[in-house]
Amino acid sequence: MSSILKTKISTLNLRINPAIKDAVREAAAREHRSVANMVEMLIRRHCDQSGITIPEQSDLFPRNENE
Repeated sequence: MSSILKTKISTLNLRINPAIKDAVREAAAREHRSVANMVEMLIRRHCDQSGITIPEQSDLFPRNENE
């Protein structure tokens, strides 16, 4: 097996006001991010400010040293 950590990705579908969608697109473009990355960054920032811990991928899926 490859020594590269396998990541798990989950899909999030949501409906939002078109003006908010446009604002997220603009914010993402200004920071040279994808919309998905911008939304993830905003969620991470909010959770950090609210004291909500988000485990890192490496904590969720530790590498098997035998691979």
